[in-house]
Amino acid sequence: MFAVRWILGRIILILNFIFTPKKRKRPADEQVKIDNETKLLSLYQYKACPFCVKVRRAMRRQGLNIATIDAKQDTHQQTLVEQGGIAKVPCLRIEENGETRWMYESSDIINYLDKRFA
Repeated sequence: MFAVRWILGRIILILNFIFTPKKRKRPADEQVKIDNETKLLSLYQYKACPFCVKVRRAMRRQGLNIATIDAKQDTHQQTLVEQGGIAKVPCLRIEENGETRWMYESSDIINYLDKRFA
């Protein structure tokens, strides 16, 4: 089963590389403002997870520079479980007004990003 998942993961990554969406172009001052807002966001993800790829593609289309964190590393996975509640990816960590929220579903994450940055 590991071999099948590994092969499918590589296929997903190759297709994502070949069909990478264009990055959104914004005026420099607007992009700086958005980059400052995205500093408070981070995406916990696995590199070859199809749902994580879906979120990363949406981030690229929007031109968002959100930090991606490899949740397979023990320290990051532990943080995800302790602070977020479950070890599930993709997970968007949102810091707003001194509070931290954890958003888990890829469609919810994309909708949130579209509403906030579109």
